Amino acid sequence: MKIGSLSIKNNLFLAPMAGVTDRPFRMLCKKLGAGVAVSEMVTSNSLLYGSEKTIQRANHEGEVDPISVQIAGADPIMMGDAARYNEDKGAQIIDINMGCPAKKICNVMAGSALLKHEKLVEKILTSVVSAVTIPVTLKIRTGWDKENKNAINIAKIAENSGIQALAIHGRTRACLYHGEAEYDTIANVKQNIKIPVIANGDITSPQKAEFVLNYTKADGVMIGRAAQGRPWIFREIDYYLKNKKELELPTIEEIQETTIEHVNDLYNFYGELKGLRIARKHISWYTKGLKSSAQFRFNMNQIEDATNQQKAINDYFENLKINGKFIPYENENMETLVA
Repeated sequence: MKIGSLSIKNNLFLAPMAGVTDRPFRMLCKKLGAGVAVSEMVTSNSLLYGSEKTIQRANHEGEVDPISVQIAGADPIMMGDAARYNEDKGAQIIDINMGCPAKKICNVMAGSALLKHEKLVEKILTSVVSAVTIPVTLKIRTGWDKENKNAINIAKIAENSGIQALAIHGRTRACLYHGEAEYDTIANVKQNIKIPVIANGDITSPQKAEFVLNYTKADGVMIGRAAQGRPWIFREIDYYLKNKKELELPTIEEIQETTIEHVNDLYNFYGELKGLRIARKHISWYTKGLKSSAQFRFNMNQIEDATNQQKAINDYFENLKINGKFIPYENENMETLVA
């Protein structure tokens, strides 16, 4: 797949998620099959460039190409400046956020709130595209509510403004993350523009990815929440699309090794104390559906020491063994891991 002149190893994208898609998680997902992993949103407000949070979000040291940085804001000039700033810091793709439904973003007329203002959308896109020499992509929703779906209009504006790829979440701003994603709008957008379209929303399995690709004719799929605690979903989808059969699920031993590796990366990236606290949610996701995991997760949230956190993780997985073998799931239903 190509985005502008940039070649991507496959058509699988990790969606940008605040508080989740930091450098350790992006690197892990790329290692396990994601072609592109988009960063957490970076504000266009230049006053925040020096903050610790912004510096961490813009940190891509050692990350496998391509480096995709998402920016958000409502001022065309500041958005152009933010794009240029991130290109100077090593970004290879600038992604513009017009899909986030969070109130704190929409209240400053950024994210999906911009879908109501098509002329401003055009000004922002034109400003960002002209500010950089690298490809610019855009992420949107289908509209701001079910009665006002203007994704096709936005898509045409994007294409005419020089946007190189468009990701669409199959919900409106008003839907937030409730209900089921719909793919008819994505299919209609794909029929109306020539740039690559990436489908996003409720893609939770290789079979669902294949269905969405076939139904919408999209060029790629973007995975968000389904990758939390399951970063290997990218290799599963990639294998299924190429071979038309399922890849074996990870063993409990691999889940243990992945959890420990990820936790260590979080310590190294954030420092022990902050890394330990951020690790808790990931540990919870990794162990969802496993035997006696509810009590384990409760105990994990009480631990305030990195050494004890790692010991608790290893002790938990070792306790799943009987006679040298792992007991995978309480009800032996593999689907419980990804419910």
